[in-house]
Amino acid sequence: MAHTWREELRSRGYRVTPQRQLVLEAVRELEHATPDAICGRVQRTASGVNLSTVYRTLDVLEKVGLVTHTHLGQGAPAYHLAEEANHLHVVCRSCGEVSDTTLDVAGGLVEALRRDMGFEADVQHLTVFGRCERCRGGSGAIASPGGSA
Repeated sequence: MAHTWREELRSRGYRVTPQRQLVLEAVRELEHATPDAICGRVQRTASGVNLSTVYRTLDVLEKVGLVTHTHLGQGAPAYHLAEEANHLHVVCRSCGEVSDTTLDVAGGLVEALRRDMGFEADVQHLTVFGRCERCRGGSGAIASPGGSA
C-alpha cells in the first residue's frame, strides 16, 4: 500500500498532504484505533493537527478505500487499513479484549442469510460480543450443542 496510496488519492481528485500521510501511518501502527488515539499519535509528530482534522482525514481515506471502520462497543468507531479488513472482530464484554478471526467462522451465518432472506452479508463490519476464555474461567473447553465439552 505504501507505494499506491498516493496514486489512489490523486486518482480520486484528492491532494496528498502530510496530515493524510500521518493519519494513515497512525492507523497502520495502532490497528483498531479510535480517532482520539489516532490524533494522539499524529500529534507526536505534528502538534498542530487537531481532532476535527483527523475526522475529516479519516472520512476522505475511507471514501477512497484506504481505511475502514468498525464499531467495537460504545463510543467512537475503530479504524484499520482496508487491505487488512478481511476479518471479523470478537470483543470480550468483561475485559474489553479485541481479537480478530477469519471471515470463515461466519460462513454458516452468511449462507443462511443468503439462502433464507436473499441477503448478501458484509461480515467485515461484523463485531461479535461475548466473554473470552480467560474471563470465563480459562477452562479451554467449548461446550458442544449437546451440552458436553
